[in-house]
Amino acid sequence: MLQPQSEIKVFAGSSGREFARKVCEYIGVSLGKSEVITFSEGNTFVRVKETVRDKDVYLVQSIGLRPNDEFVEILFWLDAFKRASANSVTAIIPYFGYAKGDKKDEPRVSIRARVCADAIEMAGADRVVTMDLHSPQIQGFFKRPVDHLFALPVLCDYVKTLNIDNLVVVSPDTGFAKQARKYASHLGTSVAIGDKTRRAHDERAEVLEIIGDVEGKNCLVVDDFSISGGTLVDLARELKKRGAQRIIACLSHLLLNKEAVKRIDDSDIERVIGTDSVENHWVEMSDKIRVVSVAPLIAEAIIRIHNRESVSVLFDRTPGEVSKHRPKRC
Repeated sequence: MLQPQSEIKVFAGSSGREFARKVCEYIGVSLGKSEVITFSEGNTFVRVKETVRDKDVYLVQSIGLRPNDEFVEILFWLDAFKRASANSVTAIIPYFGYAKGDKKDEPRVSIRARVCADAIEMAGADRVVTMDLHSPQIQGFFKRPVDHLFALPVLCDYVKTLNIDNLVVVSPDTGFAKQARKYASHLGTSVAIGDKTRRAHDERAEVLEIIGDVEGKNCLVVDDFSISGGTLVDLARELKKRGAQRIIACLSHLLLNKEAVKRIDDSDIERVIGTDSVENHWVEMSDKIRVVSVAPLIAEAIIRIHNRESVSVLFDRTPGEVSKHRPKRC
C-alpha cells in the first residue's frame, strides 16, 4: 500500500527554498515552516516552526556557492529535526560540494568528503539523496543509504528538443568519459574525449589534445560542473580548431561566477544547458545559459523513498516517464 503523500514533510535550508517549493509543488504538499537567522558575527541559528514528531522529514539544501555556511547549516537542521523527535531525516543534497575532496592525493591533506560524510551521519541523517557526485565512490564514505541520482535523462530530454543532427558527445577529460558514453548511448551518437591536465588548485586546466573525430560535427560537451568556465571555453576553442561546427555544453551543476558567465558569453559556445541544483543568480545574466529543473527528479525520488519503492528507475528515465507507471494510491 502506498503511503499518503500528505505525510511527507519537506523543509528547506536558506539556499534551497525556491528549489524545495518546486519539489513540494510536484509532490502536492506544502513546504514546511522553518526559519534561519544569521547573526552579525556569522553564527547561524535554525528553528523548525511546526511539529515533526514521528514524521519522515526531507531536508533540501545543496552544498553550493557558500559551501561552509550551507554545510554547517545542514548539520544544525539535522540535529534540530532529531531533537524534535522526527521518525527519520533524509538529507536531500542536490549538489554535494565537497565531493571533489575524495582522496589523499598529496601529503598532509584532508579527505574532505569523508569528513563531511561522517559529520552528516553524526548529526542525524538516516539517508542521503544527491545528484551527479563528482566522485561516485563517495557513496562508500557513508554507512547509511545514499541514493545517487543523475541529471542525464533530464538534460538529454532537453537536448533532443533542439533537433541537432550530426552530433558528437565530447567529454572534457578521461575522468568523465564513462558518463559521456552514457550521454552518447542515450542520444545515439559517438564520443570524443579531451585530454586535460590540471597543474595546481587554481581552477585552471589545460586541454592538451582531443581524441576522436569532430570535424564538421556539432559537439555536445558534457561535464558534472564548471566554476570558472575555463575548461569549457578552452575545449570549445580546440574543437573549433579541429573543424567542429556548433558547440553546446551540458552541466549537471551550474557553479559559474560572474567572470565565468562573461567568459562563456564571449566564447565559441552557442549554449550552456544546466540544472537548478544550485541557487545561482549569475547564470540569469546570460542569454546563452538555459536552466532546466531537476526538482521533479528529486520529488519523484522522495515519493519513491517514502513509498518504500525502488529509486533506480530514475537513473535513465525522466520523472515524467516514471510517474506514468506509478501505481494508483490505495
